[in-house]
Amino acid sequence: MTSWLTKLAPKLLSTDAKKNIPAGVWIKCPECGETLYSKDLDKNLKVCLLCNYHFRLTAEERIEQLFDENSFVEMDRGLLPIDPLKFVDSKKYKDRIKQTMAKTKLNESITSGVGKIKEREVAAAIFNFRYMGGSMGSVAGEKITRVIELALKRRIPLIIVSASGGARMQEGAFSLMQMAKTSAALSRLAQEGIPYISLMTDPTTGGVSASFAMLGDINMAEPGALIGFAGARVIQQTIKQNLPQGFQRSEFLKEHGQLDLILERKDLRDKLTELFGMLLPT
Repeated sequence: MTSWLTKLAPKLLSTDAKKNIPAGVWIKCPECGETLYSKDLDKNLKVCLLCNYHFRLTAEERIEQLFDENSFVEMDRGLLPIDPLKFVDSKKYKDRIKQTMAKTKLNESITSGVGKIKEREVAAAIFNFRYMGGSMGSVAGEKITRVIELALKRRIPLIIVSASGGARMQEGAFSLMQMAKTSAALSRLAQEGIPYISLMTDPTTGGVSASFAMLGDINMAEPGALIGFAGARVIQQTIKQNLPQGFQRSEFLKEHGQLDLILERKDLRDKLTELFGMLLPT
């Protein structure tokens, strides 16, 4: 139920008083158009109180919501991307890296490490979409591979939370090779019976969806998440047919057998605890 502050929002925002309101106090839901009070939204795990739209989270927010308080220890923070191809599009790739780092205060699109979910130790890699659209370059692939190897060494479960536009074009084949590299690491994890749960969030596309994101022992997603390889328009132009309603959304994928579960944010910790207990009993 929305608060009385939320109901007052349209009136407040339609007057000159809005000029005095700090940025970020009110947030408009992109799904239903409701104006939401940001503190109410935060308390609801950044899920719209009216239509249940799941806003995108930063890696920091995901860690705070998912793991026991102060239990997450980040690893490989010092790994930095380079420019192996001296790539230039509208600007030099090396300049784009510097600008993105300065803007986001992040070194790469992946935050990896180990934390606890209801006292169970879990290895994790979490995408941050605000870093170059969560694109997967060489460093992202290396960080994912290292956290997989850590899960194997410690024999602890693994979760990867994907939010990505796919492979990073500025690194060309170096980026595409991360699909094979991470998939090979996951095969070793599977051989040892260490569980891997893949959580796909909005969006999970391109080379990420075509590799480790779809290789979980359990593949799950948040409601309404865009999940696919090529874009819907490209597919439609290629096959010369209209696509069904809801195509590439998590509900459509679950209906067609490509997802095991769709979970709301409020249920994630409980369900992960249950699944890890089933797949890797203590």
